[in-house]
Amino acid sequence: MAGRVLVIAGSDSGGGAGIQADLKTVMALGGYAQTAITALTAQTTLGVQAIMPVPPDFIRAQIRAALDDIGVDVIKTGMLGDAAAINGICDELPDLPLVVDPVMIAKGGASLLAQAALQTLKTRLIPRAALITPNLPEAEALTGRIIASESAMRAALDDLLRLGAQAVLLKGGHLPGDDLMDLLATGQGVQAWHSPRVATRHTHGTGCTLASAIATMLAQGMALDDAVMGARDYVRLAILAAPGLGRGHGPLGHR
Repeated sequence: MAGRVLVIAGSDSGGGAGIQADLKTVMALGGYAQTAITALTAQTTLGVQAIMPVPPDFIRAQIRAALDDIGVDVIKTGMLGDAAAINGICDELPDLPLVVDPVMIAKGGASLLAQAALQTLKTRLIPRAALITPNLPEAEALTGRIIASESAMRAALDDLLRLGAQAVLLKGGHLPGDDLMDLLATGQGVQAWHSPRVATRHTHGTGCTLASAIATMLAQGMALDDAVMGARDYVRLAILAAPGLGRGHGPLGHR
């Protein structure tokens, strides 16, 4: 077992996304996962029914526990909730590679980040990231741009990099069409990946899974572009292996 990943994120009671998807992903890829849970949710494949935030001091205690005993190679964040939680997390973060999945809205449409926390996310957490992995609605919120085309995706990359992260993986799955394009931007340039869209409603947790897969592969010593490529392949296989559960956006098949 190689690669110790600390995941700081919310719990999905339905098991499809959040901490549950993170744990499945890290362990399936041969890493070791620890967690600091930021919120509890009651949700199904149809949507989120309730959210209970974890007090910031307790989030910080979970982070310290992971760092003090088993140790951590890479940190990944997901659902963070509010500004107080983000500030508390940033106060505890060590100087380790950080993958930030800027989770804002659940697959069913529920808000997972308080609007007032957006500025804190941009000014305190993102500048510490080795990589951020926004989808298009998240990138629009972070930049104030409308991103409705491939050219708009490319134009948004500079604004996203100016937020301070070392690299940006902008995910294009919200654009229409059968071809999915993701863009990885660093100070050295832009790399694009294309893949055919899988016609399925079973895509709950794809963002969580992708970011956790990248974090695991980075913890195992892979270069960033190789980790992104490997994580994209893993997510595609997990979509194809989805068990077909639920009446809404069903979970993936993490193997």
